[in-house]
Amino acid sequence: MRKVLTISFLFLFGITLYAQEVQFEEYDLPNGLHVILHQDNGAPVVTTSVLYHVGGKDEDKNRTGFAHFFEHLLFEGTKNIGRGEWFGIVSSNGGTNNAYTSDDYTYYYEVFPSNNLELSLWMESERMLHPVINKIGVDTQNEVVKEEKRNIYDNRPYGYYQDIVKENLFDKHPYKVSSIGSMEDLDAATLDEFIAFNKKYYVPNNSVLVVAGDIKIPETKKMIEDYFGPIPRGPKINRVNVKEDPINSSRKATYYDKNIQLPAVFCGFRIPGIKTRESKVLEFISTYLSDGKSSKLYKKMVDQEKIALEVGAFNLSLEDYGVYIILALPLAGTDLDSLVVSMDEEVVKIQNELISEKDFQKIKNKFEMMFVNSNASVEGIANSLAEYYAFYGDTNRVNTEIDVYRSITREEIQAVAKKYLNKNQRLVLDYLPESAKK
Repeated sequence: MRKVLTISFLFLFGITLYAQEVQFEEYDLPNGLHVILHQDNGAPVVTTSVLYHVGGKDEDKNRTGFAHFFEHLLFEGTKNIGRGEWFGIVSSNGGTNNAYTSDDYTYYYEVFPSNNLELSLWMESERMLHPVINKIGVDTQNEVVKEEKRNIYDNRPYGYYQDIVKENLFDKHPYKVSSIGSMEDLDAATLDEFIAFNKKYYVPNNSVLVVAGDIKIPETKKMIEDYFGPIPRGPKINRVNVKEDPINSSRKATYYDKNIQLPAVFCGFRIPGIKTRESKVLEFISTYLSDGKSSKLYKKMVDQEKIALEVGAFNLSLEDYGVYIILALPLAGTDLDSLVVSMDEEVVKIQNELISEKDFQKIKNKFEMMFVNSNASVEGIANSLAEYYAFYGDTNRVNTEIDVYRSITREEIQAVAKKYLNKNQRLVLDYLPESAKK
């Protein structure tokens, strides 16, 4: 109870929070691997992570899903870790591990008691240097990925809405393709194609290694040199920067979902990428519109007008572009067009009027709290360090990112809404039950 009261007090009176500065050291190995070390001896725990700068956007258009597939495949085993042994080694030594893939990157990490730091470094170096990519592993993970697709997409209500929005917002950029990819592409791929993809992207000069937690810097550097130093540099990766033409007229799409009974409407906008200041301003707008029951859309459409069961607004931040989505699920008897009209009214208010000082301060306090929480654990710090280096080329944003949010003004919020959230720049997606198909 005390924690809840404290947060409410902070939001009410606008007290600024200050996170302790994250100290870190970074350097490059001769093979191009970027290393970031953060020492925090407060608890006997260490996080070791490797970010590979490869995601769905880096795939061949006829071989989609490779990056996500490799998230699974590189747990199969290595020259010195037997097939199926990875997770047993981690758990039997008191650790946990996981991985995830986005359109832009793939991230692996382990959390161990700090006396197993060397084990985690050895395992990640094995993944990078000695992965076993053979037909048995490919066939096994092919079935795993298909099952994941069934659970997360095919059989999940509203499972495809982000993919359908992206497919209709992008004309040329690979973001138009789902990061899980096509199962037909994976089925058609040869073993040589998987091996070539690994050799191209899962190399030291396309990676960031972070070690954070209860470590001693000199000893950790020595272990990193021993395990990662011998890994050869990969060929230079030439990325194609695909530019989209502006959207100048409203787009309309319809998708039928066999897993839903209640329709939904999604308004999608193509916006600048994560590195831009405007992307941060749009995050402010999302919070203003839909963060909690006191937000503008919720109070208007759910509480007052009683036309929506649920509403939301969020910024899907990606490296090259972003996707901004405003959504609503109707209460019985409300048509989707009425939901769009109501959502539009709140956006127009932001474009025409400055939001109140009270609301503005509430948003700023929310982001202060989020920033403090992001650096509250060693695991969170490790993730932030990797991403800030990979996408901004500025690891110290782990300390200064909050300054960007603090400097946003009400006038900027109005200007960005006017620039990017217009009717002629958007997609309106009617997401309907399959039974509505004529």
